[in-house]
Amino acid sequence: MSDSNIKFSEAEALHFHSKGRPGKIEIVASKPMATQRDLSLAYSPGVAVPVRAIAENPACAYDYTAKGNLVAVISNGTAILGLGNLGALASKPVMEGKAVLFKRFADVDSIDLELATEDVDAFVNAVALLEPSFGGINLEDIAAPSCFIIEQALRERMNIPVFHDDQHGTAIITAAGIINACRLTGRDLKNVKVVVNGAGAAAIACTELIKAMGVAHDNVIMCDRTGVIYQGRTDSMDQWKSAHAAATDARTLKEALVGADIFLGLSAAGALKPDMVMDMAAQPIIFAMANPDPEILPTEAKAARPDAIVATGRSDYPNQVNNVLGFPFIFRGALDVRATTINDEMKIAAANAIAELARQQVPEEVAAAYGGKAHSFGPDYIIPAPFDPRLMEMVPAAVAQAAMDSNVAQKPIEDMAAYRHSLRARMNPTTSVLTLAYEAARANPRRVIFAEGEEEVVLRAAVAFKEGGYGIPVLVGRDDVHDRLRAMGVADAESYEVHNSRNSPLVPRMIDHLYARLQRRGYLAREVERNVKQDRNVFAAALLALGAGDALISGVTRPYAQTYSQLRRVIDAAEGSTPFGMHILVGQSHTVFMADTTVTERPTAAQLADIAVQAAAVARRMGHEPRVAFLSYSNFGNPEGKWLDNVRDAVTLLDARQTDFEYEGEMSPDVALNPAMAEKYPFMRLSGPANILVMPGLQSANLSAKLLRELGGDSVIGPILVGMDQPVQIASMSATASELVTLAVLSAGGIAR
Repeated sequence: MSDSNIKFSEAEALHFHSKGRPGKIEIVASKPMATQRDLSLAYSPGVAVPVRAIAENPACAYDYTAKGNLVAVISNGTAILGLGNLGALASKPVMEGKAVLFKRFADVDSIDLELATEDVDAFVNAVALLEPSFGGINLEDIAAPSCFIIEQALRERMNIPVFHDDQHGTAIITAAGIINACRLTGRDLKNVKVVVNGAGAAAIACTELIKAMGVAHDNVIMCDRTGVIYQGRTDSMDQWKSAHAAATDARTLKEALVGADIFLGLSAAGALKPDMVMDMAAQPIIFAMANPDPEILPTEAKAARPDAIVATGRSDYPNQVNNVLGFPFIFRGALDVRATTINDEMKIAAANAIAELARQQVPEEVAAAYGGKAHSFGPDYIIPAPFDPRLMEMVPAAVAQAAMDSNVAQKPIEDMAAYRHSLRARMNPTTSVLTLAYEAARANPRRVIFAEGEEEVVLRAAVAFKEGGYGIPVLVGRDDVHDRLRAMGVADAESYEVHNSRNSPLVPRMIDHLYARLQRRGYLAREVERNVKQDRNVFAAALLALGAGDALISGVTRPYAQTYSQLRRVIDAAEGSTPFGMHILVGQSHTVFMADTTVTERPTAAQLADIAVQAAAVARRMGHEPRVAFLSYSNFGNPEGKWLDNVRDAVTLLDARQTDFEYEGEMSPDVALNPAMAEKYPFMRLSGPANILVMPGLQSANLSAKLLRELGGDSVIGPILVGMDQPVQIASMSATASELVTLAVLSAGGIAR
């Protein structure tokens, strides 16, 4: 289900898809391609060796090609989201997006394929011929009833998993919620009375799955636009509806709902009325999943029946039915055992695993995404958060086990504990934590001061911050800021709060506050007044100091050091802290924190030790167990040099502090990061590659961070300013609007502090 309550402009959506390389995916070589020898191995003549091996044994394709981790996302565009039949080409942005979700959530490589045909046989033939290329097929946005025919035909013809997510993804997440709702209300699936409103692909898949799980056929009534689908009805019927025709006298949805335990809505907004909810059984279970607006709002359902348990497809209400909880992880498990299909046993295993996860204690970072309101299993938490990092471990393992138990696994897993460990290691917890930080920001929006409100990139960030629901932007700029917003197409430009020193009533208080701070640091009163009235960074920091905002973002118009110096006139370092800058390098399966990259030119041993302690705290908030390396050109005394004492002494200081994280030094980057090099030093105390690199000085740190930003393959977050008394962030002068929003969210949410 989509997250329809996130707001953004059409221009922003188009800019996102067009900036840089158009689209959302690219092909990246997984082997070195630098030398002629590399190319000879990758293509002719070296490629002939795996070719012969695969010809002799087709199963070798999984060993020597990407087939085993490659899924095709395929559509003909006949049912694109809620937009209808817009054609194959128009579906491409959606299919690219689905491919991105596969990679982001489960490290499954995916390619989108759009087929320009509505002929079922042509579609089936085209997809079936692709079997040698892919490990699985994800069908998407295909209209009913063609989707039923296509999926069944492909499952019969192909020996790899074929999965229509619009049907089964929704069904699996819904089933997980029903399992838990019945558990909370003391119901047995065998006895529940269910009314399904809707008879499309998702509705029929939900009905078939809950029946496979034990719901009695005679206890399910399905309705469509014509009314109840009853035995003997001939109007607007087909073979898929007929399979679920009920022996009932009810002819309308209202009549069918009398005494019903469960309502499954996959139809249209407003289809379920409060008076219908009143007729349901005690503690009714309501899944109102129409997109983008549900059959009934949870507030309306609860007003009619306070004892109801309600789920929707929206993230702004509890219990979101979101397909991303399922399809990436289901394919992950199916691919890892080389399953020939995704059968009912695997779907039920996925539903049970998702349901079980919701019953487990909720981690702190996941609870934060719910604004602290959903700390445990209950009526408002029957479905786990879509970004719970534990999904990657639990769901694929359950699916793989079910595939083995039902004899559709061609490569059974021998050590399930080791497999679960490999799943945890496959994904980077930072990606989940960052997403959860955005969710937390929306649950607890803060006021963030954007100090350079006259810059277009800052205005675009402020608009995205507000329209995304992450908080309230407070802009510092001249009187024409509202005009600039209108020129950008912002309809509610006047609603944006703008401050400047020429008309702010806070200026006298700012001057008094700042003069009290600086009068014994060589500043005259007129200098302080000039600073407040003429320097927007000082003015913005004074706004923060006086409580007009919760966090501050600046940096795109001036060098970092200059901005930092201006802000420090107003904002102190946190008590007992050493302020420092940190860049965060985020890859698919790893994160590396690098500090200090912005503040102190040559830190002392005590400062290096403080930086290590504070960086470790940030790493933990990002979901990582810290392993700190104090970097140098020297490895444990070889070679000798005159700039090593501060690094060595920092290690000695941490030894005396009895810290609760691993650290080691002095050491070079290759020893810190490369296990093969680390083996040369068996006495080293790190249990694995370092994930926090404490740099010996600002020159090497800043150069390294900027080189990695420009040349490295990882995403780079930052610099993040840590150790200040209030949430202040200084972006790089080249920061994009998206990067500014990320800094604002991390700062306001307390991860960067």
